Amino acid sequence: MAPGLAVMTAAVFVWLGMVLAISFLEAPLKFRAPGITIRLGLGIGRLVFRALNIAESVLAGAIIIAALIDTPPSQVLVPGAAAIAILIVQLVLVRPRLNRRSDRVLAGENAPRSRAHYVYIGFEVAKTVLLITTGILLLTA
Repeated sequence: MAPGLAVMTAAVFVWLGMVLAISFLEAPLKFRAPGITIRLGLGIGRLVFRALNIAESVLAGAIIIAALIDTPPSQVLVPGAAAIAILIVQLVLVRPRLNRRSDRVLAGENAPRSRAHYVYIGFEVAKTVLLITTGILLLTA
């Protein structure tokens, strides 16, 4: 396997592991821990997801650079680019709405659950499928 493709494969699977661990394990489980209030859980979640999004951005950048070094087949580029596009939409459009709501809750307001939260979850599911697809295609390229 060419070095760029090897880096891309590693970055895709690390990214996938982070999304699975944080979005689908940590996020829902933290609210089940004893003593965790909604406000405390939101505060923790904001820190964790900010760190996740930074790591995702770094990994997406590594994938782009690796693809420029050793261009993968187009069937790999499409799902990989779609996963990166979803990340950008999450960062630019969805996260700011979620942050505004969590700001209100952290300030003591009893805000209703945001529909943007469901949109974010939907994007996480789609991103997960795209990362799995990209990783498998890279392994078989």
